[in-house]
Amino acid sequence: MFDPLIYSNRRSELSQSLKDGFILLCGNNEVPMNYQSNSYPFVQDSSFLYYCGLDSPNLNLLINTYENTATLYGTSQSIDDVIWCGQSNTLNELAGLAHIDQISKNNNIIEDVNRILSKGEKFHILPQYRSDNKQILFEIFGKDKWQNYISMDLIRSVIAQRSIKSELEVGEIKDAMVVTKSMHEMAMMNTNPGKIEQEIVGELMSLVHSTGMRLAYPSIFTVRGEILHNQFYEGILQDGQLLLHDGGVESREHYATDITRTYPVTGRFSSKQKSIYEIVLKMQEDVIQSLSPEVKYQDMHLLASRICIEGLKSMGIMKGNTEDAIDAGAHALFFPHGLGHMLGLDVHDMEALGEDNVGYDSEIMRDSQFGLSYLRLGKALQCGNVLTVEPGIYFIPALIDQWEQNGNHKEFVNYSSLKSFRDFGGIRIEDDVLITDDGCDCLSYDIPKIISEIEQIM
Repeated sequence: MFDPLIYSNRRSELSQSLKDGFILLCGNNEVPMNYQSNSYPFVQDSSFLYYCGLDSPNLNLLINTYENTATLYGTSQSIDDVIWCGQSNTLNELAGLAHIDQISKNNNIIEDVNRILSKGEKFHILPQYRSDNKQILFEIFGKDKWQNYISMDLIRSVIAQRSIKSELEVGEIKDAMVVTKSMHEMAMMNTNPGKIEQEIVGELMSLVHSTGMRLAYPSIFTVRGEILHNQFYEGILQDGQLLLHDGGVESREHYATDITRTYPVTGRFSSKQKSIYEIVLKMQEDVIQSLSPEVKYQDMHLLASRICIEGLKSMGIMKGNTEDAIDAGAHALFFPHGLGHMLGLDVHDMEALGEDNVGYDSEIMRDSQFGLSYLRLGKALQCGNVLTVEPGIYFIPALIDQWEQNGNHKEFVNYSSLKSFRDFGGIRIEDDVLITDDGCDCLSYDIPKIISEIEQIM
């Protein structure tokens, strides 16, 4: 945990932002895999973690914005809990770690909240993604009423606060990046024809866990890189294939990295692979060089798209006027996802609060065009934002066939040239960047991504 005053200061800032009412933040509970006492690894709610730092289940936090005080609700350990799971911090000790004023038992929440509501006080809660927490809110506010207390004021305040990363938070991401670098380099060095994807994934998991950290999300490690979120590891590596590795690490204080590298199984790029790779690399590097406060990330997505079109035109895969192709969305055949997203305590930071609430605002609305519609972050950037830059080019046979059969964008796509790319797969290059006063810092700059660097390490 950080210093207790950090959490009390965060709560004070939140209270000042809202100015009135009470805030209820639900922590997460343990979730059974297949029976009650066999649980998945515990993952705390990120907003609860941000405002009190307590990484324990069965906790809830009530903030009084008028008095700038907080009450921690929890459950005392039984002797059975101690026998089976060991002694843990008492509720009073947990409150001290987070500089929380008062404690109470979880079974007092309903009475306390109803007493506050009976006085006509305003209540704020966040959207819920866990059924157990929804059930708690059913019991507190009523089955048909709890969603009425989801507060846009609270959502906006939390997003505004969490979007700007402190030096300590950036330090956590940098700590995780050290392990992330080791993980990606190990993957490159251990990638050889004949290996099964799962073998290498197991080695990478072992490396990360040995550091006391954990994977930030289930890794994508596949020779089927055209499947954007492929989390199956049954492929056998073969000559001529590209391996796409999208993997991140979570720091001890639960800040995530999110890095993708793509490289040849044999350790040497073919001329065709080099050509596509260099286009993707230029898409990414030109965007990174263009990042600074007030730059709209939607514009950066379109910048990457223009470079994609120009590069594919040089190879005879696309044709026609670039701006017309952009307007038509023809490039989405090859670049069908968004350029990036916010990063922090969540890999897709704060998106449990609503993807559009995090990535867009009154000035920049989500576009409905295929491909561009998947862009998670479109609004103007701020100093202190941490985000991913992850362009890609993919050859997806089912999508190519559908577009060709429908006659989509024939004026921009040379479908005949795509026959030799049906088994190409996909290339994505992803780095994490911090927006600074005058530009950005690439936090993953030393993870090999230049062709010569990759070939040398492999």
